[in-house]
Order: sequence, then structure tokens, then C-alpha cells
Amino acid sequence: MQLLLSVKEYVSQKSYFPKIQGAILMKKILLTVVLGVAVGAVAQSTAPPAQGQSATPPAQAQAAAPAAAPQAAAPAPQTAAPVIKDPAEYNAYVGAVQQTDPNAKISGLEAFVTQYPNSVMKNQALEILMGTYQQANNPKKTMETATKLVTADTCNVRALALLAYFDRVMAQGGDPNAKQLLTDGKKYGQQGLDCLPKFAKPDGTSDADFQKTKDQMTGIFHAAIGIACLQDKDNACAVTHLKPAVDASPDTQKDFSLVYPLALAYLGQTPPDSQNGIWYAARAASAAPAAAQAQVEKYARSQYVKFHAGDDGWAEFLAAAKANGPQVAVKPAPTPAEQCHTMVAAKKPEEMNFAEWQFTFTNCSPEDQNMVWTAIKGKAVQMNGSIISTTPTEFMIAGSSDDIDAKKADITLKFEEKIPLRMIPKDGASFDFQGEPASYTPNPFMMVMEKGQLLKAKAAPPATKKPPVHRKPAAQ
Repeated sequence: MQLLLSVKEYVSQKSYFPKIQGAILMKKILLTVVLGVAVGAVAQSTAPPAQGQSATPPAQAQAAAPAAAPQAAAPAPQTAAPVIKDPAEYNAYVGAVQQTDPNAKISGLEAFVTQYPNSVMKNQALEILMGTYQQANNPKKTMETATKLVTADTCNVRALALLAYFDRVMAQGGDPNAKQLLTDGKKYGQQGLDCLPKFAKPDGTSDADFQKTKDQMTGIFHAAIGIACLQDKDNACAVTHLKPAVDASPDTQKDFSLVYPLALAYLGQTPPDSQNGIWYAARAASAAPAAAQAQVEKYARSQYVKFHAGDDGWAEFLAAAKANGPQVAVKPAPTPAEQCHTMVAAKKPEEMNFAEWQFTFTNCSPEDQNMVWTAIKGKAVQMNGSIISTTPTEFMIAGSSDDIDAKKADITLKFEEKIPLRMIPKDGASFDFQGEPASYTPNPFMMVMEKGQLLKAKAAPPATKKPPVHRKPAAQ
């Protein structure tokens, strides 16, 4: 298996699903246990035909199932076997299904369906033919037969499972007709979910095996719908269907073609579901093909750091995801108030720059704000800023780098006497000044400084950018 698209391409929405090499795709379609269960029970769900007397031998029914399918108990006698009145038709059917050579059986069944298109045994013949093509490792003919079967029997869940699975995986494998395959797969998936409640337990099948088969089919149908929804950028729909597809069995927890899209669906929601998205992204890193593991892991880590505001705990989180154990929560980033308290505890107010004061008075708790304000209020401060607008008695100044870049005033500097016009700086000019903090408003931030003075020499360097604020994510 090989990942043909980069994580960047996935995230930029050029494509939402991992590609799978064709050879491995075919192997997966033909050998997966899920599909073996889906097709292998053909003989146990349909009654053998009769020609006015005895039913077909049980051995015939056993021969109809693919060799890779799990073993099941012999079918119980049928009480309502379909009847073929035409001896030639009867002999053609029995002669075909009793063939032990797959190629001979295929030839016989194809001839039977062509010669007797309205036969009472047409659906059963197509089911056996579908399974025999699968046994013969002929995916193209398997799917062609499944399509014919669904046309004849719209609620044949075995054929619907094959079609939904095949279309989804072929689309993820980079088939040039991927868009149509996804549309078809979604249709078959929904049709399968609608028909599953009507799916009768085949004779000779235990309750446990029957439930397992239904669960596996449910996962197949949800996967086809979920991948189609993801490609349509309907992330809510994708999550709704991909989550049960991933949860269908322990094996699907390791299926990169489902786990990684589920992560993208969670993270693509508005707001993103970071807790689930990061977890499944980490799981996808362990399930990814060897050549892509580092790339996917890098993406998962970036989402972790973005949400947590640091990489502490990442190694343990990734290990838990790779162990395929219970989901582990990601600790959210510190709130702005928590970040602010850490800064205030580590730095004296008089040693802070203006941007750090601004961060304090817009994010800290009232207690921390009062502590800093008490320390600086009325104390002369020398600093540099950028002129936004002026009057002879009042300058509007941008003091932090962020607000200088935005040409937004965050300081009102008041003078006790008028400033001569020749000494007033032009708008946008950088200049040095002194003032005493007198009051502030937090939102939008504005600090009023009184007893303003113009300084001839450059005093303090420009304030640095405000500390980054890691906002607490919205509740999921």
C-alpha cells in the first residue's frame, strides 16, 4: 500500500481520501473475510429448485460457496423450494451449480442466465455466479454480476455490500472515475442500510455468525456513505457514517482508508472536534503505510500542538493511540487568564513592556490586573510609539508592535500645556515620549497617560509584540 497524496494535499482539500495501489486493492476485495461472509452464504439463504419431486443435493449447495468463505453448518431442508417445471431448464441449472471446476461452473451459470432470463432460479444463479467469480479472483466480473443481481433483486444485501465496498475502495485507489464511483457507492450504501432490517438469517447459520455478518455489512455501507460525504465536504455526514464504519470491528480500527478520513472529518467541522480528530489522526499514523507514517504523524502532532499549545505529553498520547486502546483526552491549551497569571508570576510589572501590560489588562484575572496596575499607575514611563493622530494637547499613539502594524491607537497621551505646531510629529512618525499611566479600558484596549512629555533622545526600544494568546477551544 502506498500513500500517493501528501498530508498537505489532503488538508488543502485537493482530495479527502488516501489512495491504494491497484494490485493490493484487488487482493483486498477478493480475500477480505467480510466479503467472503457476504457472498459465501449464498447457498444457505436460497432454496434449491425442484422438478416436481426431490430437491437438489445438499452437496451442490456446499459447492456454491467460495473456498475463502468461513465454514458454516449444512443448510436445513427447505419447505418452500422453488419449482422448475421445464426439464431442460432444470437440467441446465443443476448441471451448472454441480460443477466442481470454477470455470465450468461460471460457463454453465452464464449460459443458464442468458438462456432462461425469467427463471425462478435467476437470482440464486446470479448469487452463485457472483461468488464463483470472486473465488476465481475476477473482480470485474464479480461486480458486473453483483450489479445484475441488484437490478433483479434491489434488496440483495450481499450484492449491495460488494458494490458499496468495491466502489468506495476503487475511488480511494485513484480510479479516474472516482466521482461517479463515490456517488454509486453512496447509493448502494444507503440502499444496503435500508434493506438490512429485511435480511433474513440463512438456514444453518448461528445467531452469533449472522449478527457478525450484519455488523460487517453495516460497516461497509456506512464507509461508502462516509467517504462520499467527506469528498463532498459534508463533514458532519462523514463523521456520522465513518465513526460506525471504523467501530465495526477491531480490524477496521487499523484501516487507514477509514481512520484517516474520520480524523479529517472531525477536524474539518466548524468548530473542529479536536479531541476526536487528533485521536484518530494519531491512530491513522500507526495505521498508515510505512512510507507515509512519518508524514501523517507530523500532521497529527501539529494538530495536537495547535490545540494543546505545546508538545508536552505528545509521545505518551501517540503511544496510547498506537496501542489501539481506549481514547485518551488531549488537555486543552491554557486559557488566556492562565497564561497571563504565569507571566505575571514570573515578571515584575515595572519590567514588563507595553505589549505585556496590554496583554495583562485584556486577559488576566481581576486580581492579577489590580496587582500590575497598582505597581505602574502614576509612575513615569518612557517609551517609543507611532503617531496615529494629534491635537496640540493630546496625541493618539500605537504603542505595541501589533497595533503599530495595524495603525491602531492604544495610548492616549495628554499634555498639561499645548505643544507648538512645529514640534508636533506627523501621523505615522515614530517618536519618543514620557507619560504617567492614569487609566485604561480593556476592550478595545486604551491606556490614558497624563503629564505627557516629548523626549529629544530615543528612550526605550519599541514594544515587542503581545504574547500569543491560545484561546480556549469552544465546547464540543
